[in-house]
Amino acid sequence: MYDKVKLDYTYDGLEPYIDAKTVEIHYTKHLQTYVNNLNNLLKGYEDFTDGKTLEQILRYPKKIPCKIRTGVINQGGGVSNHNFYFTILSPNAKIKPEGKLLDNINKCFGSFDELKEEVSRVTIAQFGSGYGWLVINRKGKLEIVSTQNQDTPISIGMVPLLTIDVWEHAYYLKYKNLRADYVKNIWNLIDWSKIEKIYYKSMGNRL
Repeated sequence: MYDKVKLDYTYDGLEPYIDAKTVEIHYTKHLQTYVNNLNNLLKGYEDFTDGKTLEQILRYPKKIPCKIRTGVINQGGGVSNHNFYFTILSPNAKIKPEGKLLDNINKCFGSFDELKEEVSRVTIAQFGSGYGWLVINRKGKLEIVSTQNQDTPISIGMVPLLTIDVWEHAYYLKYKNLRADYVKNIWNLIDWSKIEKIYYKSMGNRL
């Protein structure tokens, strides 16, 4: 059985940038629905899921049994993407990276501000529902991508470092149709101390 991540902040902890009602509904309704749907899909497939994390399953989508493959990609992606999104946000966020990660950002994108601008641009431009991401690609390089619906970069061999959810339920109560305002403000909540831990663990001996 897979579950939603435990929040390390209260529903109102992300205010004023994300309101309490949005966090509560997003977490207890939208994410919980994905969890329920995924676990229902996987009933009877315990031999396939035994000992595997959700991310291990999503990393090799062609190995998912054909009968449930599309459902697991959609519902499992909904669980994994949401869990990751909620995990990297913090009321007391470290709002800028340091050390080798910052050096790599400067090398790849010119500066941290230019990284933010490009992630924001790609995220805002995502047509319909989806996510903007900063990832480590297959070559071990930083890359900015977007995904539709609940697709995850994990399924194409990438390691997520940062994501911004732009499904309307992530921001519409507070921001209405002003997606750009939501994206601008969420940078106050993205915690680079958490992202740095993922980066250094993933890069390992490459640094």
